[in-house]
Amino acid sequence: MDFFYPNRINDFWRVMGLIFMNDRDAFYDNDNKRFDLSMIKGFLEREGIAMWDTAMAVRRLKDNASDKFLEIVEPIDLASLLDNHPTINQVITTGEKATQVVASQAGVDVPAIGKPVDCVVGMHPITLWRMPSTSRAYPLALEKKAAAYSVIFAQ
Repeated sequence: MDFFYPNRINDFWRVMGLIFMNDRDAFYDNDNKRFDLSMIKGFLEREGIAMWDTAMAVRRLKDNASDKFLEIVEPIDLASLLDNHPTINQVITTGEKATQVVASQAGVDVPAIGKPVDCVVGMHPITLWRMPSTSRAYPLALEKKAAAYSVIFAQ
């Protein structure tokens, strides 16, 4: 899947399925053993959820997916992105490395998981949410991850 969170062992789309459809496998295509990209894109459009990387260029320092060994060569220009999409007022990150990028551009400290911080990026006031990683390597049950994320979408 040429999109965000394609790895079938990552919990992101299962978290979204639990929150919005009360079905952890709502976005999973069992026959093809992958997530259903057209279903995901339709869902994101309906719900007004945009996704973007916090890094435009990265270097993996080890041959694994851990952010611990990820060097961000070129971070996102978040102010420019917000200039082009001024209705964005919430930025949600799914891990510490991504949150560090956004927090540094907003001039704030990295917030605690699940604790939003109001800040300004460029000329845009936003609320920054640092959420738990949806990687299975992050030791938190799927239902607890979904409960943490559901707080944002309940607003």
